[in-house]
Amino acid sequence: MTTTDPLLTTDVDTGDSPHYLRALTDMADERTVVAGAAIYTDNGIKLVEKGARIDSRLYDRLVQHKLREPIDKHLTIDNPVTVEALIATGQELAAQDVLVNLLAEAIGSAVRLLAPLRTLPLPGPVACKLTVMRDKRPELYQHGLRMMMVAVFLGLKTGMPERDCATLAAAALLHDLGVLHMDPAWNDPDFKAVGVQRKHLVAHPITGMLMVRDTNAYPKAAETAVLEHHERMDGSGYPRGLAGADISPMGRILLLAEVVAGFYEKYEDMPAQRLSLVLRLNHRKFPAALVVHILPLLQEEVARESALMPLGDDAPRQAGLLAEAFIKWDELKTALPPPVLKAMAPSSAFAFADARLMALQKALVEAGSHPQHQADLMAQLQGDAIGLAEVALVGREALFQLQSVLNACHRRWPELAARTNPGDAAVANWCDWAVERL
Repeated sequence: MTTTDPLLTTDVDTGDSPHYLRALTDMADERTVVAGAAIYTDNGIKLVEKGARIDSRLYDRLVQHKLREPIDKHLTIDNPVTVEALIATGQELAAQDVLVNLLAEAIGSAVRLLAPLRTLPLPGPVACKLTVMRDKRPELYQHGLRMMMVAVFLGLKTGMPERDCATLAAAALLHDLGVLHMDPAWNDPDFKAVGVQRKHLVAHPITGMLMVRDTNAYPKAAETAVLEHHERMDGSGYPRGLAGADISPMGRILLLAEVVAGFYEKYEDMPAQRLSLVLRLNHRKFPAALVVHILPLLQEEVARESALMPLGDDAPRQAGLLAEAFIKWDELKTALPPPVLKAMAPSSAFAFADARLMALQKALVEAGSHPQHQADLMAQLQGDAIGLAEVALVGREALFQLQSVLNACHRRWPELAARTNPGDAAVANWCDWAVERL
């Protein structure tokens, strides 16, 4: 299925990708998977007989053709993911996972976080995808459950009705179905992609939304929330760059739940302090009415983490890089004649980069950690483990945001390198500078 919705800005095909076919057929080497109906190409050629066993030997045949229907529409799988299996894994996480423990204690019990799963529709294709996740991408499977429990926590804290919590749980659990169609290299923390390569990342919420829609099993609100789980309140997210009230209520919950779960998965050291800092430093990106339910959970963890692992040694290098980045942009901006600046279109790459960099500087000033003030700040914080750790984390987050500006410029304006006008030339020159240093 293909979407040509102009709001999504790109065509996305939800046919079975080589990456998904590889994962599914590899899984079928480890458990019995049988074709419940014959599998045909889109032009009517039969590739697999009804009742045939699926395994990795079929991969080369399957990947060479576009299939008439998604391969998982008529498969029978031994020991598939079920609602009971999801609840069991959720209970294991509640017993072992720091984040889920925080949520469960705050809400009364893990039972409340898992309750919406009991009414979860689980059509065959969805169960198949979740089984592929469980067996071949276990980190993705656990991420969906962890994020689901964060989302349900936020839903309960905001007084969401039980029926809506069930829809929210479905959206959160299934939000990353589109990742199954991405190259597993994206899971490698050392893998970095810019420009055109990042289009695959930007497309995965659209792919996931279309998969959820194709099941005809979930409310429209679930589809919309899946599509919006990487949006941001200030309009800096993707795939549509929505802002504020344009993001649905469930979409806002998912975008925050994604970040909360992601920090505890990505960082073994100081996840609470990193998350607390990011939510405060980027308060324009996240829904304030929801963030107020997360920050109090982190306070005790922040104090404990800072005492165990104080940071701060890298702060001077970070401050130097940030200062250079801002100075370089100011030089390029100042070099443009006033008439050129005045005529710059609000939708131009220059206007985008200028707004993002100015917003970052403002956020650093509000956090009391602008690079120009770094030396005085560090002197005042000697002996303050929490303060020193936060200064270092502010620097890391700010450098990450510089990288996100760079990535967004490459993704949205691939023609920048041509330098067809002074504004594009300024942005391209700043991006070249940043690529060499970040």
